[in-house]
Amino acid sequence: SERQYLLYTFSTYAPSAYPTLKQKTKLKFPTTDIPDVIGGGSPDRQGSTFTYGPYNDLVPAGASEEASVRYEFTKPLIYATHLERDIEVSHWGGNLATEERYWLTNHGAQLKENFNRVQWAATQYYNPPTSALRELKVPLKAGSMNPYFTDDIGNVSTSRFRPGSSKNKEALLELKPRYPVFGGWKYSFRIGWDADLKVFLRKLATPEGGHVLKVPFLEGPKMGEGVSYRKVEVRVILPEGARNVRFETEVPLVGVEEGTHRTFMDTVGRTTLKLTAMNVVDEARDKMLIVTYDYPFSAAFRKPITIFLGVAAVFATAWGIGRLDVSIGKQS
Repeated sequence: SERQYLLYTFSTYAPSAYPTLKQKTKLKFPTTDIPDVIGGGSPDRQGSTFTYGPYNDLVPAGASEEASVRYEFTKPLIYATHLERDIEVSHWGGNLATEERYWLTNHGAQLKENFNRVQWAATQYYNPPTSALRELKVPLKAGSMNPYFTDDIGNVSTSRFRPGSSKNKEALLELKPRYPVFGGWKYSFRIGWDADLKVFLRKLATPEGGHVLKVPFLEGPKMGEGVSYRKVEVRVILPEGARNVRFETEVPLVGVEEGTHRTFMDTVGRTTLKLTAMNVVDEARDKMLIVTYDYPFSAAFRKPITIFLGVAAVFATAWGIGRLDVSIGKQS
């Protein structure tokens, strides 16, 4: 029930590689509860806005003057140490299946005493501000369906799915963890959903059977206090037989891998594209991932032929076993 305060340390001079004749720095905080201002001279304060300067003297290149401000922020500091995001394309089913696996932690202030479940339940009746993570809201693209929410124990029933009221309105998946995630606590879970493939995939009029897939690089929770990610791995699983894979995204990457993913009734495996990014923030939600690949007409029949041959092999084996003579006595 106590308030949480954060300490923001910065330079009152704007970072510049050149000498600056005139400048000023303006900061706007989310609250007026700001008990401490350290260093940086005496800024001009108007409500929750602080103004340092203007500095009319020549400021040399690379100059820095450290200052700190402590302000009230009684909300969780959501940080994902790892996110694995799988996007699976199915041409036969016309489906785009997405699954995301999260390892979350709260970087907020830690509890001074042991957690009291009874006291926590009692305070929820009047819903006071808290630094604990109580829920996550995940907006999904219009037409999303069949969502699920599981963790290390199993299915989590404390979730609510609000489908879009129209074809152009996005859906909303509301998640509540099994327990409130206080400062220093961790919680790992996975969510997934399906979507209509034709919304994200476009076929090109090329002899090679070219396709263009356009999906968000990052979806996941969208919170007012923001979410940051240490490591994000996005894996695009294309249909078996896809080749000549290319991609384009505005998100800075640290690793790109191309491999195969084998699942039920596959022969050589499905082509996969794995992209790795570090230190990602919410702004990546507006960045798109464009993947182009060739999918020949003959590759579309790989799965039906495999299923037909498998079923035929089962019947042939059963017929052959039925023709065997396993009797012990002599034939008359």
